[in-house]
Amino acid sequence: MHPALLIDFGSTYTKLTALDLDQERILGTSSACTTSADDIMKGLDKALALLEVQTGDLDYRMRLACSSAAGGLRMMVSGLVPELTAEAARQAALGAGARICRLFSHELSSRDLTAIEDDPPDIFLLTGGTDGGNRECITGNAEKLASLSVRFPIIYAGNRSALDDCERILSDFPLTLCPNVMPRFGELNIEPVQKEIRALFLSRIVTARGLSRTRELLSGILMPTPSAILSAVRLLADGCGGEPGIGELMAIDVGGATTDVYSIGRGEPDDLQIIFKGLEEPYAKRTVEGDIGVRYSIQGIAGEKGLDWIACRAELPADQVSALIGQLAARPSTVPSAAGRLRKLDDALAAGAVEIASRRHAGTLTRVYTPMGIAYMQTGKNLRLMERIILTGGPLVYAGDPLAIAGQALHSSLHPESLRPRQAEAFLDQSYILSAMGVLAESQPEIALRVMKRELRLIGRCGQTLHQD
Repeated sequence: MHPALLIDFGSTYTKLTALDLDQERILGTSSACTTSADDIMKGLDKALALLEVQTGDLDYRMRLACSSAAGGLRMMVSGLVPELTAEAARQAALGAGARICRLFSHELSSRDLTAIEDDPPDIFLLTGGTDGGNRECITGNAEKLASLSVRFPIIYAGNRSALDDCERILSDFPLTLCPNVMPRFGELNIEPVQKEIRALFLSRIVTARGLSRTRELLSGILMPTPSAILSAVRLLADGCGGEPGIGELMAIDVGGATTDVYSIGRGEPDDLQIIFKGLEEPYAKRTVEGDIGVRYSIQGIAGEKGLDWIACRAELPADQVSALIGQLAARPSTVPSAAGRLRKLDDALAAGAVEIASRRHAGTLTRVYTPMGIAYMQTGKNLRLMERIILTGGPLVYAGDPLAIAGQALHSSLHPESLRPRQAEAFLDQSYILSAMGVLAESQPEIALRVMKRELRLIGRCGQTLHQD
């Protein structure tokens, strides 16, 4: 036996997976509440004790972790045009597993500078201009950042013509220089930036968050949790070496505070008559909805879907739904029983979260009128031909009918412009292994892939008939 311990220090729970690398099988899983960054070992020790009940005392040869504890990786992003360099920078940060707390475009205002100084980020991503293009905005923003009294790591990934000036201006910041995130108009180049974001996370943020206390136990904290999940689903889609993947897919992670959506695929127009507009979409894309969650962000779901929609799905009176939502908002640690009103409400909220987040993640198709007649224009990523959806996160793993909830990620007549999947097989991450497999994939990708293909449970196929808005 060659046991490995894979740890996810989540913002709410610390989740453990014990895996036998020789047999490629899961030995056990456990979770416990994440304790504060200063004392994060307490939560880990409790989870280890629960795991040992299942596995016995194991001599782990490998101990790896990812983390979103203590606030995760907080980034601020600055670009020139909102739809171009600012969007490219946003995609780079999200794909690296960051939580974007502020997104700036054009020139930084005095109000922007006050916000930065009052709550400095873990990393500031400074972009703007294509190579050889506008340089005044990014150099001006560099000068404004240099005027602040606080210092923080900055990654420069803008116009290479302004690089030397900005390097001089920001000489007393911890500065990392990267290739431009958008070297030419409409062209994304985000992987070099994501690599540097991850390196900074390892070298600076882990220590600053108090997570370095676990280093005597771990072989390493490799990445933020969202980055681990993105790595896992990309491996699952693409395959590795001689082990084939399952093809293009979408993954949805519903939590108490946020809902993350991942898509692996080219996402290009599927018809020659469709014109693509805007910035090139990343092959491996992540979006995070900070206002959509079933506890801390419950009002975001209620506000967008409406009480009547939630009440209809939960099969409860609207006044009861309103009262229960108030209770959950006041006590976000509430865990519903296997049946009853709260379970019905939780399932309805999860369905709402999936519908909203998948719609925001997907691109749109609009009809436009040209001198040649009617044409169609795609903005964002086309998911219509994706035929696999992965569900993860407590509200989905413990849902009464996860297949029906998965149907909310599909194309619907209420939002015909949304380029969501038309039909799909739904898989459930019933043992919470996605983040663990993303970490394992750094050193043992083929094992991680085979474990995912075996452990993710196919729960059925959903089509548009199951999607009831």
